[in-house]
Amino acid sequence: MESVKVKDYMIYQPVTFAPDTLLAQAVTKLLNAKQIGAPVIDLKNNLLGFISEQDCLSFMLKGAYHCDMMTQVADCMRKDVLSVNVNDSILAVAETMTAQKPKVLPVVEDDKVVGIITRSEVLSAICKHLSAEEKHAL
Repeated sequence: MESVKVKDYMIYQPVTFAPDTLLAQAVTKLLNAKQIGAPVIDLKNNLLGFISEQDCLSFMLKGAYHCDMMTQVADCMRKDVLSVNVNDSILAVAETMTAQKPKVLPVVEDDKVVGIITRSEVLSAICKHLSAEEKHAL
């Protein structure tokens, strides 16, 4: 199972945002993509932060009360972001997800964001591997 890598299960073209993206636009893009969070990147794909549906909900609620729809992604993104490498083991990512509880992790290669991996992809990888082992044992 250690040989199963992030690059084998990651999402390669996720929604990402520039820090100056308006929050309302970001929410629309997340909803349309059915993605619960996204990396915030600069023009060179360097990871600057992460924004989740929960972050958006909190700020949009405040904006609704104050009629302020000019909030940008940079205003509400988290800057302390866990990330994984394309060559990390799925098992290591699973351990990170159980300990830290992130639902989505940016995937980086050479310090550039190249995708994301979610709990669903990690579960899929583990399930597929266990099923293959079970069939092989028979």
